[in-house]
Amino acid sequence: MEYTNEDSQTKLQRTMKSRHLFMLSLGGVIGTGLFLSSGYTINQAGPIGTMIAYLIGGLIMYLVMLCLGELSVSMPVTGAFHTYATKYIGPGTGFTIAWMYWLTWTVALGSEFTASGLLMQRWFPDTSVWMWSAIFAATIFLSNAFSAKFFAESEFWFSSIKVVTILLFIILGVGAMFGILSMKDVSSAPMLSNFIGEDGPFPNGFFPIFMTMLSVSFAFSGTELIGIAAGESIDPEKNVPRAIKNTVWRLFIFFIGTIFVLSGLIPWKEAGVIESPFVVVFDRIGVPYAADIMNFVILTALLSAANSGLYASSRMLWSLSKEKMINPSFAKLTSKGIPLQALIVSMIGGCLSLFSSIVAPDTVYIVLVSISGFAVVVVWMGIAASQFMFRRRFLEQGNYVEDLKYRTPLYPIVPIAAFLLCFASCIGIAFDPNQRIALYCGIPFLALCYFTYYLKNNRNRPRAIKKLNDAR
Repeated sequence: MEYTNEDSQTKLQRTMKSRHLFMLSLGGVIGTGLFLSSGYTINQAGPIGTMIAYLIGGLIMYLVMLCLGELSVSMPVTGAFHTYATKYIGPGTGFTIAWMYWLTWTVALGSEFTASGLLMQRWFPDTSVWMWSAIFAATIFLSNAFSAKFFAESEFWFSSIKVVTILLFIILGVGAMFGILSMKDVSSAPMLSNFIGEDGPFPNGFFPIFMTMLSVSFAFSGTELIGIAAGESIDPEKNVPRAIKNTVWRLFIFFIGTIFVLSGLIPWKEAGVIESPFVVVFDRIGVPYAADIMNFVILTALLSAANSGLYASSRMLWSLSKEKMINPSFAKLTSKGIPLQALIVSMIGGCLSLFSSIVAPDTVYIVLVSISGFAVVVVWMGIAASQFMFRRRFLEQGNYVEDLKYRTPLYPIVPIAAFLLCFASCIGIAFDPNQRIALYCGIPFLALCYFTYYLKNNRNRPRAIKKLNDAR
């Protein structure tokens, strides 16, 4: 691939329409966090506890998106999060947030490719997991390397499959819960009996709701992709707010409806991450070839999430390079407007985490979910803090709130509430031994990012001072 001329060498193309932004966000959100880890949450927090956890998670997501809307409409730039944090909090924080978000997706890439290979063994039992993982990794890489428009179009259709499946699942599940549809091996419709059960509505107590908030946040992560793609969207002032509005209310319906059905049809003791709870429900309803259908849908979910993840992580490296925080070569674009070098490095990071998922397959899924969840919550905190500082500086400069084309309501309550709720979800995992490793990995990585930035900055400072003195 040849690079473009110097004038447009580092300028991304605006080719994404409103439907692309909307489905890109849905595609990043509706993945293994809903199809697989929702079973873990039900098992830990119980049915009503899980409903509460997802309601809180949805509220956090909504508050963060309100903050992101104001920022991305005012400054529609690719790699938005770290750019906002750099300008309104500090360059060290911006640098750290960019790498935390890169970590969020590259850590997830490996598990998604490996899980895709494992799913293919259902149909091709004598084949190698690594063979399928390599095929899917190459496919996703080419999807991203061809053009932004091709990537957006493929993600649109990936996401459409998941949306149709979830709607069908909710309709059939509600019918089975209330006796409209019969279930195998069940004499009568469960109605709402599993929400109470013999162990009560909170079988493990109330505290597991807070312990599972990080995996719930991971399930909602991906909505912020709208901000990432704002710099490559057509008419961001109109399309970004529309995509945010459509995404938020649909996600509430999809997630809360899905959790309601799962909790109503699967006793909490039977839920987990060994098998998708969707497969269990479809099988009990008697849907023909339920396991094969869900195998295909989960496969598309994994590939969709990987597609979005590789896009997001490569744009973060591009943005860091554009801001001269890392090697400028990462900002170079192909003739199709693709940051190829950033794409390659992000794919290498995904392959490294793929290796770790092979080494410890029994425990790595929850570990990776927790690390990704911690990283994205830190990014969400950065978005909320950036919006708080942006609005304050905007008003200090003599502007009026009415001048903003998209306004975060109830300022400063919304950004403060978003920040504190995100911080609380990080504290909650300290009490869950299965997810505590996210703090052991995430906090040192956070510190390393700050240390790296300031070490590099201090080394370059004498050179910058010398240039300034020479100029004088």
